[in-house]
Amino acid sequence: MPDPPLAPDEQVSAGAEREVLEAFLDLYRTILARKVAGLTDEQLRARHVASGTTLAGLVKHLAGVEREWFQAVLAGRQAEDLGLPDAGGWTVSDCETGGSLLADYERACAESRQVAAGLALGQTVPHPRLGQVSLRWIYVHMIEETARHAGHADILREQTDGATGFDG
Repeated sequence: MPDPPLAPDEQVSAGAEREVLEAFLDLYRTILARKVAGLTDEQLRARHVASGTTLAGLVKHLAGVEREWFQAVLAGRQAEDLGLPDAGGWTVSDCETGGSLLADYERACAESRQVAAGLALGQTVPHPRLGQVSLRWIYVHMIEETARHAGHADILREQTDGATGFDG
């Protein structure tokens, strides 16, 4: 049996630093989207763990995190202009659907790519707690944040309908 095609992270195994960082972040963004694909709004809102974390809440939270780091911190836009949610954006309103949350997350990721595209990895910007942060640091932080929550989504998806694995 032949080996499966290389995954996006494997395709950049000898790539330049930026190519590797972008590939890993996009990989985990895609995994998150796959974890919520095909579920009903009710399934996305289901609470399977004591913390109350939901698949819908994860998507909403990560859209906010994308905007916070790339739009507010990196691009210097005002948080209130971006509509960033309070308390990390975990609460999903009754009018938000899985489709609208996923579309918003995909928009936030596209906006992040656009902001980052024009900057060098070493470009730094002021940060109120850290002093300065570089685009490189933001990429690594976002890989960690997105991968961690993709792992949460993996567990929640399995509890929802039994789907497991990279694509399920």
